[in-house]
Amino acid sequence: MGGAHGHQLHFHAHSRVHRAPAHLKIVALVVFMLVVVATPRGWWPAYAAYLALLVAVIAVSHVPPTYLLKRMVVEVPFVVFALLLPFVATGPRTEVLGVSVSESGLHAGARLLVTATLGVIASLTLAATTEAQALLQGLTRLRVPSLLVQIMGFMVRYLEVVTDELRRMKVARESRGFTARDPRHWPVLAKSFGALFIRSYERGERVHLAMLSRGYTGRLPS
Repeated sequence: MGGAHGHQLHFHAHSRVHRAPAHLKIVALVVFMLVVVATPRGWWPAYAAYLALLVAVIAVSHVPPTYLLKRMVVEVPFVVFALLLPFVATGPRTEVLGVSVSESGLHAGARLLVTATLGVIASLTLAATTEAQALLQGLTRLRVPSLLVQIMGFMVRYLEVVTDELRRMKVARESRGFTARDPRHWPVLAKSFGALFIRSYERGERVHLAMLSRGYTGRLPS
């Protein structure tokens, strides 16, 4: 409980970006995203400048671009939504490659895709250059409510525990000959996730009781 815990997104290096104070990097990320979101639609040179700035930071941090690209799969839902917008939005229509799409939806989808990509790259760069414990300490220095910081800390500490529990349940199902291949198997998977939730909840109760028995008063030691 008391030791430092890393995370899978962190890339170990000794660059200037890695050594920068965590709270300053968090503030820089928030300011950067506010500027990106506030940029008017159609200012593509500004978006190109934002991307160039991120590329420069990544180059200084010595984080391999492929390391970040492999983890950008988290952006897939935004990409799907951005691709659907031109077809479901209303308003004047235009043709793109012979397909009729909404002009407003096309612009909105393009802006969403660009802002989401910039946000994901910036967030992954922060995660790759900052240890989880340093991020929590940075949030504390920024006066984020202590309870929220503690919740984030426990999420980081026990995410691998819950993931490993899910893997063991998967192995147990497969050892009994079960393999999810079609929607008929979804009820079994739903029951597995329900059991995982109950186990995680019970583990949380046991951890909380253990903390209380060790003198926990609502604030973790620094």
